[in-house]
Amino acid sequence: MLDWSDVDIAVRDAVREFVDKEIRPHLDELESGDMEPYPIVRKLFATFGIDAMAKEALDKRLARMREGGEKPSKSGGGGMFGGGSAGMGFVLISELCRVSMGLVTGMGVSLGLTVPTIQGRGTLAQQERWLPGLVTYEKIGAWAITEPDSGSDAFGGMKSWVARAADGSGDYILNGQKTFITNGPDADVVVVYAKLDEPGVDKRDRKVLTFVLDKGMEGFVQSKPFRKMGIHSSRTGELFFNNVRLGRDRLLGETENNEAGDGRDSARSSFSAERVGVAAMALGVIEECLRLSVDYAKTRKLWGQEIGQFQLIQLKLATMEVARMNVRNMLFRVIESSQSGAPISLAEASAIKWYCSQAATDVAMDAIQLFGGNGYMTEYRVEQLARDAKSLMIYAGSNEVQITHVARGLLSS
Repeated sequence: MLDWSDVDIAVRDAVREFVDKEIRPHLDELESGDMEPYPIVRKLFATFGIDAMAKEALDKRLARMREGGEKPSKSGGGGMFGGGSAGMGFVLISELCRVSMGLVTGMGVSLGLTVPTIQGRGTLAQQERWLPGLVTYEKIGAWAITEPDSGSDAFGGMKSWVARAADGSGDYILNGQKTFITNGPDADVVVVYAKLDEPGVDKRDRKVLTFVLDKGMEGFVQSKPFRKMGIHSSRTGELFFNNVRLGRDRLLGETENNEAGDGRDSARSSFSAERVGVAAMALGVIEECLRLSVDYAKTRKLWGQEIGQFQLIQLKLATMEVARMNVRNMLFRVIESSQSGAPISLAEASAIKWYCSQAATDVAMDAIQLFGGNGYMTEYRVEQLARDAKSLMIYAGSNEVQITHVARGLLSS
């Protein structure tokens, strides 16, 4: 039977202690936006030495690259926390999602999407330029692909475009807009996908290039944070590009014919990593909903007895437990894959994301129903968990798109 290792359990207990001391007391401020999420994550990293481990892993990797012993790969490598046990990383994610999924969302985009994209596609000079601040979370990263008119049709509907500068300098001029960008309002470093202006080529089929922008560049505007239904501790916004001049040193790989493939290939490899991460996020939500629901069922009394004695309440609790077991087993499948070095296919990643996000949302809604009127009140926290869980059905690609990927995987085999 699969289970957490002794090290994973020790990490879990230590993270829970940190969460109870440093995060739970500030949930209202995080939810209202009065407190920025980044300093808490930096304190977490410093407390557990995650920043130091990430820096050490990066330094070793860059040293190997300087010696010619390692080249960028499509996956980027290194993991969300710069290497180490996959189990430990997922423990951290699930424990944080029990109280504040937004913290994980912002951290995941910066460390799990922005960093691997630069690692997987960037030259040595580009990695030395941007990664040291990003891997320690000293600097915040954003990963910009979604646009107002594209949504799930991320590539075909993409309208942001770059043209080669007419002065022969080798620079590019970027125009367009991105939306629903996690960390967008605050990001120091932004990975941006845009189509190359290729006359005579259908707009849907044009080459997708990947660039790195820094905050404050001329013509680059970052919006104020959106107001959202959930994951309030994650700041989301729009990005605007008005004739932003980009040197070739900002084109990842510094070539339009990157060895790691077209920008589509880069994004698709990130899609799988993002989707399997949803399993850990969903597990945290489910475990917290179940804990709160069991405690409430033991203490809330109606008609002279605890509501946990009623069969319909027992059915809700049992259903939550089955969901917890299923999501947990899917997460262990992801951990096994990481440890064996055998990547999970996009179709399987989509199946995992689809099931786990739906399970977390169902469990959270059942928790609200079990709590009754109290469940609709903010102070009982299941209300927040339900709002956060719903984002998982949209986050990393809507569940309707996941179904399509699962079916395509079956039909192509």
